[in-house]
Amino acid sequence: MKKKYAIIVAGGKGLRMKTDIPKQFLLLNGLPVLMHTIRVFYHFDSSIEIILVLPKEQQNYWSDLCKQHHFTISHHIADGGETRFHSVKNGLQLIKEESLVAIHDGVRPLVSGHLISKAFRQAEIHQASYPVIPVVDTLRKYTSENESQIVDRSKYCLVQTPQVFCSEVIIKAYQLPFSEYFTDDISVVEKKGNCKPIMIDGCRENIKITTPIDLTVAETLLKCRI
Repeated sequence: MKKKYAIIVAGGKGLRMKTDIPKQFLLLNGLPVLMHTIRVFYHFDSSIEIILVLPKEQQNYWSDLCKQHHFTISHHIADGGETRFHSVKNGLQLIKEESLVAIHDGVRPLVSGHLISKAFRQAEIHQASYPVIPVVDTLRKYTSENESQIVDRSKYCLVQTPQVFCSEVIIKAYQLPFSEYFTDDISVVEKKGNCKPIMIDGCRENIKITTPIDLTVAETLLKCRI
């Protein structure tokens, strides 16, 4: 098994949370969201190298939170960029050896060790893997400002993280110039065309915390795990 890295991207500003505190720092069952996320990767494999990507202006605050909560899991800090693409690119600069690299949203604290393990295993075989879940709601496409038409939801899926890659694949892909098309890391790799990523089954509990209701749901799910 190759050496493992986890790049955890946390550049949110909490706008949809309607709070001045960035969403990755909000308390979830008494601990900042981001700490829950880091802990899952550490508990999955204590030897994993964790790279946390944070905007420069948030790094001192994060350091204070670590002291306040006695958070001692070892991790490196990379500077956040103008966009998620630029943030991931900065994180990749800290990888100096052939390895497997997971890239994960900092505000997905309910990811399971099982999903992380599966993503790493499949990436080692196929060079890149990403989790998806099926769309269960009725799905419609906007046709004008006040109109829409139904589409076949069986042809669509929701994409999650972690997305895991062989280091040489993801580092080469991030040499591409930025495009607004790059909404996640798989889209960058597909544009580069240097491998064919494989889909794996995601998990509905692996929610991305972006609104107040998401935080409430996450608190409930965490309590169910205890």
